[in-house]
Formats: sequence, C-alpha cells, structure tokens
Amino acid sequence: PPDTLLSYFPHKADKSPDFLTIIDESHVTVPQLHAMYAGDQARKESLVEHGFRLPSAKDNRPLKFNEFEERIGQIVFTSATPGPYEFEKSSTHHPASLTRHPSSTEEGRKTGVVEQVIRPTGLIDPVVEIKPVNQKGTYKGQVSDFIEEAEKVITKGERVIGTTLTKKMAEDLTEFLKEKGIKTEYLHSDIQTIDRITILSNFRRGVFDVLIGVNLLREGLDLPELSLIGILDADREGFLRSETSLIQIIGRAARNIAGRVILYADTVTGSIERAMKETNRRRAIQIAYNTKHGITPKTIIKKVRDITETFSNEHQKAVSDLVLIDKEALKSKKLEQLIKEKKIQMNGAVKILDFESAALLRDEIAELQKLEAEMRGTYL
Repeated sequence: PPDTLLSYFPHKADKSPDFLTIIDESHVTVPQLHAMYAGDQARKESLVEHGFRLPSAKDNRPLKFNEFEERIGQIVFTSATPGPYEFEKSSTHHPASLTRHPSSTEEGRKTGVVEQVIRPTGLIDPVVEIKPVNQKGTYKGQVSDFIEEAEKVITKGERVIGTTLTKKMAEDLTEFLKEKGIKTEYLHSDIQTIDRITILSNFRRGVFDVLIGVNLLREGLDLPELSLIGILDADREGFLRSETSLIQIIGRAARNIAGRVILYADTVTGSIERAMKETNRRRAIQIAYNTKHGITPKTIIKKVRDITETFSNEHQKAVSDLVLIDKEALKSKKLEQLIKEKKIQMNGAVKILDFESAALLRDEIAELQKLEAEMRGTYL
C-alpha cells in the first residue's frame, strides 16, 4: 500500500505505532473507513476500463481497513451508540460475552468500556412518547398532531425539529407548514454545506421556528433552543429508523430541560423498543444522580456563532492583505496592467475549478478598480 499521513506519525524502534488514535462518532466513522478502499477501486476501475486512467492509478489508493488497523496503536472510540466492532476491540473477552452496557460493572472495568451518562449541566435525556401515524377517531394523524404540538412549543419561544424519510417528504411538509403560517425551512443532502450552516444558525436565532430534515440532524448537533422533536413514520424499520439513528436523533433534544420527543408509530418496532429502553435507562441514572447530589438541570446557554461570518471575515482580511501587496507592486507597474494580470489569474483559477482563489481574485480586482476610479477622480 502507498504511504499515508499515518506513515509520518511517531513510531517506536521496532516500527510499531507510538501514538494514540481517537475515532469520534465511531458508529459512523468505522463503516466509512471500511468503505473507502472499495469505493475508490469501484470508481477507478471504470476510469481505467474506459481508458481515462492508466492501470497504475489504482495503486494510489486509500488503505484497506485491515491495513489501517495495522498502522494505528492504542485507540479510543467515542460514540453514544457504539457497535459490535467497538465493543469487540475494547474487550478482553469474546464479544458474545459482553453486555450491551458493561461500563458500570466489574466486566466493564475489565473490558475497557467506559460510559459517560452524567452531563455537567445536570441535563437528562428527553421524555419519549409514542403517538399513532394514522388518523383514528378524533385523532387527526401524525402531521396534524405534529403541527399542534409544534405551535405549543413555538409560543414559548422554543424550536421544533421534524424528521421525515425522504427529501421530497421534507420539502412537501415544509411547504405545508408554511401554508399554515408556521415559519419553517428544510435541510437535506442537496443543500450545500455553507447553506446548511446558515440555515442552522438562523434556526437558533429564531428567524424560523421549525426545521424539517431527513438524516442531517443526528451526530454532534447542539441546538439548546430545541425542545421538541417529531419523528414521523418512526415504525418504518431501516437505516433512518434503526436503533442507532433513533437514539442519535433523540439525543438532539437533550440540550434543553423541556426536551421532548414524539415517535409517530402504529407499531412498536424492535428499534423503537430498544431506543426507548436505552433512553429511559440513561434518564433513570441521570435523575438518580441529580437527586443524590442536589443538582437542578439547566438548559445550555450557547452563543449563536455563524461559521459563515468567520469565513467572510477571513476572506475580507485576505483580500485586504492582497491589496496591500498590490500597492507595493504599483511602484514598478501600472494599475491597468496589474488589473489585467489579475483577471487572467482569476480566469485561470476558474478553469481548474479553484473557486476559492477565483473569489479572492474577483474581490481583489474590485478593490483595485475602486482604487483606479479614485485615481481618476471619479467613482464607479
């Protein structure tokens, strides 16, 4: 296999790894590591077959998973929903002998599995309830109930998330809620990363009250203003409604003391049963701890920081620095010629799809044109 970044990490005299590897959100990262090699080979196989790449292109590849394992030393997995692989690697026993949550037992201390359930804020996992999907009697069905529950939360100044199974459902539900006078936006994989960040920032600021999504509302998303999550069609067994997915989505409501989750399901699936059992187990531990130590849970207070603002500030600083360099260059070069050169560089950046450099050059040219107008005594 080719050298990778891991080749440059510290190693002992016997060439064994001498560094610690931490895999965050391991329930997602480990499968991704497994898939990297196969995905790369599948793409290059087609390119080589049709003559767009030489066969040697396949040699420059990601590591296979077993090769990755050979190149790392001690490892720590962090996940709210670890899988069999993590338990197996953390165990000195056969994985079949492991309990699902061994950390509080003597077995857990032997296996190296540590569970962190208590939060510094005293916050507990949200209350989870089940409501039917379909209309029955006076009950109007999941969408009508979700709207009714959302309106109650919105009047308190809090936010709501709804999760659907498809992008089309997310878009349709968003439009329907807007027609009902509820400020709503949707979030799914077709939306660019920067736009997603802006949407989430606006959600926290209260620009709109309800966010509808598919599978982008799981790991690592901290929304303290969020107090209600509605999981539509929760009884449709599959990746989006697996035990792991349900536990991760439920966890998004654990940043607010009023956090609550509604599972819309006509049937209690195995995944729902296990997710609720795990959530209730954690709640029981958290409540008991708070009671014992006299802790009153508090909602997280977190300043809304839009990363796009940081990007914008850094971009503007870079443009300003470039203009300062340009002013030095004007001592030996005409401004008109400099602008012409910058335009050629910008077009060149666009051709190689280097849009970040092209954007910098575009704004640099704009500043130079302003300078040119000032020198002529006029303003564009």
